[in-house]
Amino acid sequence: MAKEENMTTRGQTSYQTWREGLRANPEYQAIYEEEAAKSALWLQLVEARQQAGLTQQELAQRLGVSQAQVARMEKRGYDAYTLTSLRRYVSALGADFSLAVQIRRHDKPVDETLPPLVAMP
Repeated sequence: MAKEENMTTRGQTSYQTWREGLRANPEYQAIYEEEAAKSALWLQLVEARQQAGLTQQELAQRLGVSQAQVARMEKRGYDAYTLTSLRRYVSALGADFSLAVQIRRHDKPVDETLPPLVAMP
């Protein structure tokens, strides 16, 4: 049992060292941040639609598109959003939802970011 724990600890340490090395590479970090932003957006869309109490089909009807188009926008990794499509999606959720675009400097902590640039009802 102690031998297994030692191997697990060494494996975790090796992984952490490897991960820190990748994160220290600016090119890797930029790719990582872009992929993280994509993941965050699709998930926010799905969660907002669910909070609005809408199915994909109901949201599609409000948008005047097919359910498949809503599913595409909510698909993990989708990155063909336009500002117009996001505005329409959020508007179709109802008056309780808004879209905010934020620009931040990469060398500043999250709590030091600029306020939202564009807030849309």
